[in-house]
Amino acid sequence: MSNYTPVSCELYDHLEAIATLKQECSLTYKQENGQWAKARGKIVDVYAADGADWCKLSDDTVIRLDQIEDFESN
Repeated sequence: MSNYTPVSCELYDHLEAIATLKQECSLTYKQENGQWAKARGKIVDVYAADGADWCKLSDDTVIRLDQIEDFESN
């Protein structure tokens, strides 16, 4: 995957708020193989590691934040 591109504070804050409220969300994101994927669930963590920001869903899916194309809270 290419170098990390920092995401907006607005997106980061929104993801953290959804995690805090334990609400479900839907995410469309690009996988490491370049294919698009969709995930739905609760965000259990938003964190920084390995020079990038990440979110982890309740099903253990881990998504690099700059790969998120679409995000909807439910």
